[in-house]
Amino acid sequence: MQAFELFKNKIATPAKIVITTHYKPDADALGSSLGLANYLLKKGHEVSVITPSDYPSFLHWMKGNDAVINFEDKSVQQDAIKKIQEAEIIFCLDFSCLSRLQAMQDYVKDSKAYKVNIDHHQDPKDFCDFRFWSTDAAATCELLYELIVKVGDKDLLDSDIAECLYSGIMTDTGGFRHPNTTKNVHLITAELIELGADNSKISKLIYDTNSVNRLKFIGFAISRRLMINEDLKIAYFAISKKDLRKYSSQTGDTEGLVNYALSIGGIKIAALFTEREDGIKISFRSTEEVAVNKFAQEYFNGGGHKNASGGKSDLTLSETTEKFEKLIKENYNTLFKQLELIHEKN
Repeated sequence: MQAFELFKNKIATPAKIVITTHYKPDADALGSSLGLANYLLKKGHEVSVITPSDYPSFLHWMKGNDAVINFEDKSVQQDAIKKIQEAEIIFCLDFSCLSRLQAMQDYVKDSKAYKVNIDHHQDPKDFCDFRFWSTDAAATCELLYELIVKVGDKDLLDSDIAECLYSGIMTDTGGFRHPNTTKNVHLITAELIELGADNSKISKLIYDTNSVNRLKFIGFAISRRLMINEDLKIAYFAISKKDLRKYSSQTGDTEGLVNYALSIGGIKIAALFTEREDGIKISFRSTEEVAVNKFAQEYFNGGGHKNASGGKSDLTLSETTEKFEKLIKENYNTLFKQLELIHEKN
């Protein structure tokens, strides 16, 4: 309670504030960042949102997007560094360790600013002065709404802020389909709709806004790059740099692709392996009764949620997929133990 009161006092007086989030922000990361920015601007703060990288164009509609600073843009990087160094408060949203900032990591770490972490991922590292954190929350946007209400500033929420927060909750629950779609999620999204969030518009902007190249890429990936192993209950995509170039892939074009693999009957673990310049980026998904977060952490330098985790590999694309299949086979009993118990119970 003492830490909360100090936080409340810190944001009561106008200050220089930097808001940042993880590399390659998704809707929860950007929605919480811009939702917070719009709220703090109403309180009279000087606010800068600095992302470690670019993010999907289907998120550019959020209020405040035009003022976001992309740290990878060399033309504005020095300005971004200066803002971090001069910041009195730094908000770190939707990540649990500073390494998720990549090239921004040391600048934020070395800053003397009062640091706030709002997040719902597991195993948070000790890098902040105040943490508002819970793995029970479906999204960082859910926690941010609760924090603003707890501060006593619900009256400052408007339709623009509500739409930013709604976006993060909607996407991190898979369109309200994942097991993390709790009663609290529905109560909060109902409040956001009452505040003016247009749920139909947001859904269309995020889920139904595609380029022709992206649709062709998805068709290609499903028809040519989907691998299925029914014996191991796995399915995965292996996407090469050449594949991405062929369809002029943009940031966000692989978003949601892994879910097609998980939708196959009998499949319990799905993965997406994407070849990038700095290695293989991995996304894991699993059905409710199978956990992939510890598997990602132990073998692929990653982690995340029980049913949605990420990782990376320095091996080649083919070596990485071979490693994945081998590890699934070796850890089969551990990974599917809960599944077998459910079958026995039934």
